[in-house]
Amino acid sequence: MGSCAAQTCLIRGLSAAIVLLVSAVAGVAACAPNMVELKGPRGTARFAVELADTDAKRMQGLMFRDKMASSAGMLFIYDRPGRAMFWMKNTLIPLDMIFADPTGTVLRVHENAIPHDETPIDGGDGVLAVLEINGGLARRLGIGPGTLMRHPAFADGPAAFPCE
Repeated sequence: MGSCAAQTCLIRGLSAAIVLLVSAVAGVAACAPNMVELKGPRGTARFAVELADTDAKRMQGLMFRDKMASSAGMLFIYDRPGRAMFWMKNTLIPLDMIFADPTGTVLRVHENAIPHDETPIDGGDGVLAVLEINGGLARRLGIGPGTLMRHPAFADGPAAFPCE
């Protein structure tokens, strides 16, 4: 490497440090409890999520909300894998429901659940987590069965898309 002026070397060094820091923060952010990252055939998508990890929070879900940012969602996390059943009673916005197994692999996607509909939505057996996002986003982003979900909830999976 050739020589550089003190200021130029300092700027290059700081630039490299910033790139490393941003990369490290991005990796941590992808595995923060309030973030979910999905990786599929069309690339990756990231959502800022609220956690529904208690019975009370799971029962409330996204009821009575009249909007949600396109980069937001709610992640329902269960203590152990099982059958996940949802409905849209008192839910005002259409939602996509993304059902994942203990490895974070998407098993099923229910698209555009209808607001106020009380028809049960069955995610099937072996579900550890369900991500709810705005209706229509899953199709637009190419999220479907086989897509991988990254979140600390899948650490014991073992995770198919692990936190680093």
